Amino acid sequence: MSQIAGAPGDVRVAGAEAVLAQLDDEQLTAAQAVSGPVCILAGAGTGKTRTITHRIAYGVHTGAFVPEQVLAVTFTARAAGELRSRLAGLGVGGVQARTFHAAAMRQLRYFAPRVLGGPMPELVENKLRLVAAAASRSRLSTDRTSLRDLASEIEWAKTTLATPDDYPARAQAAGREPPFEPAAVARVYASYESAKQRDGALDFEDLLLVTAFALEEHPDVARQVRGQYRHFVVDEYQDVNPLQQRLLDAWLGGRADVCVVGDPNQTIYSFTGADPDYLLGFADRYPDAEVVKLERDYRSTPQVVALANKLIGQAPPRKGLPGLRLLGQRAEGPAPRFSEHPDEPTEAAAVAQACRALVDAGTPAAEIAVLFRINAQSEVYENALAAVGVPYVLRGGERFFERPEVREAVLLLRGAAAGGTEPGALVPTVRDVLASTGWVEHRPPPGGAARDRWQSLAALVDLAVDLVAEDPTLDLAGFVSHLAARADAQHAPTVQGVTLASMHAAKGLEWDAVFVVGLVDGVLPISQSLSRPDAVEEERRLLYVAVTRAREQLNLSWSLARNPGGRRSRPRSRFLDGLVPGSTPTAAPPQRRQKRAKVVLEGEAGELFERLRAWRSEAAASASVPAYVVFTDATLQAIAETRPASLRELAALPGIGARKLELYGEDVLGTLGS
Repeated sequence: MSQIAGAPGDVRVAGAEAVLAQLDDEQLTAAQAVSGPVCILAGAGTGKTRTITHRIAYGVHTGAFVPEQVLAVTFTARAAGELRSRLAGLGVGGVQARTFHAAAMRQLRYFAPRVLGGPMPELVENKLRLVAAAASRSRLSTDRTSLRDLASEIEWAKTTLATPDDYPARAQAAGREPPFEPAAVARVYASYESAKQRDGALDFEDLLLVTAFALEEHPDVARQVRGQYRHFVVDEYQDVNPLQQRLLDAWLGGRADVCVVGDPNQTIYSFTGADPDYLLGFADRYPDAEVVKLERDYRSTPQVVALANKLIGQAPPRKGLPGLRLLGQRAEGPAPRFSEHPDEPTEAAAVAQACRALVDAGTPAAEIAVLFRINAQSEVYENALAAVGVPYVLRGGERFFERPEVREAVLLLRGAAAGGTEPGALVPTVRDVLASTGWVEHRPPPGGAARDRWQSLAALVDLAVDLVAEDPTLDLAGFVSHLAARADAQHAPTVQGVTLASMHAAKGLEWDAVFVVGLVDGVLPISQSLSRPDAVEEERRLLYVAVTRAREQLNLSWSLARNPGGRRSRPRSRFLDGLVPGSTPTAAPPQRRQKRAKVVLEGEAGELFERLRAWRSEAAASASVPAYVVFTDATLQAIAETRPASLRELAALPGIGARKLELYGEDVLGTLGS
């Protein structure tokens, strides 16, 4: 590395200047803030990962940080891997970039003999077995949907630091809608904890809780950990929950050398226990904090940025830190498109045709996404895309490297690598190995599981092609090592196909063209949120996240009826008011929002809701249980609004598990049709 004039002999300064030279003014300010509490408010597409990695690199190059004394924590293994990769590219090694759980696991494994009196306990990889046993002891349903819901409630309770005794009151205060009455959930929670303790095991929440306890109650452990880590960086700070904050406070031990990075406009995980108040109140907690706003959006066109700003600008102001207003930095692009359709299949067909046209015009299928509020909406788009011959990929399902065909392929590639390969023959060798599994290049099956399997293996070949383009000397052993590193970081290769994903699953991703679909009241905002203004506003932020995934083309659509021939009575999402050309904003106080939610259930939907309530009263009396045990009002409202025509459509709605479908499904459909 060359030296800079005026800094004789100081190679570190040369490295620092090189790091800073690549940043804009706001990023530069953030990167140079290497001491004391720092809060970086980073809007969508503003280069937050770039900023925090350059900040760490600048601190290391100037001597402000010792690399091994920096701990950067984030929420996914892939994000942590991206941090490590970028830091390595900036000439910085030794920094610990991990998820909260990975960092806690590493520390607890080391200190377990001292804190727990023995080796690291076994980790509960999946709660369902213990939850099933606990539910059975409480004589509750043990169908898979109910068990998943119970496990989710236990996870929410633990991440919010609620004990079994606390759970009923805390759940009510938070507006939770548990699968059973809160007291029953609390009994399952207590039984689950007892069984786990008898087994001498820990779950993922315990990793954080016990590590925090070790630091809080063992001064020698605290001295060692705090001596090791002196500088902390927390990515996606808007998603931190009380348990994670407790661990962060234990790591800090009263010190203030922490940099948090987040976007208040992307707080969409309160249902998992995330608390945006930690970000919003950071400056109150640290009055001397340096707050830097990143608002230059390098991802999206000015047209997409303008719509995103207008959408979030209609939200009521929030306490705490200042808001963000994105400033588009890219060249002009097409205006966002809005479209209304008579029913969902017609809407899906129109989206599929538009995807077909984009692919035919040269846009890679992997650069197109269809985003929806709930996963149950995907089926109609799967069918529509298949009908026009456009491949698609469902995001949020099984992890890429855990798919059976991928695991088999990696094992075969590893075996082939052990035998050695000729230089420059990586891609042909990979093709030959995959051909031994029956995979045939250029002959994708028409659809279904066979198509998914073919695409997974094709993605491995495409990855080999890309890597050889970067490094022509790469051999099969190196390729296998690269796959192992990707698997550890959960960094799947690109699978060629239009991405179908929920809005939650889309966070952190981006595409050239994005279709945001199914934008009707009762779906977005989802019906369960309509009685709580704060929940409605989180739904608005969810749409904001979906909108800001688009680089160039953005399409928003809705349909007036669910099924062909149905009554066209569904109102488009209230969040589109003021965005659709010719419409006016309806930024109203909470009282008006709640009134509007009631209006949605007038007319046919209101009649169906009352009919369902009458049926529920009879069913509850017959079973000698409270009415909400049959179905909650929110579930009945969702049924009335969507009018499911089959058991499959009914099962797709929130709050309806296999057991309730078996007990009440036919009666519900009969009530709707009567």
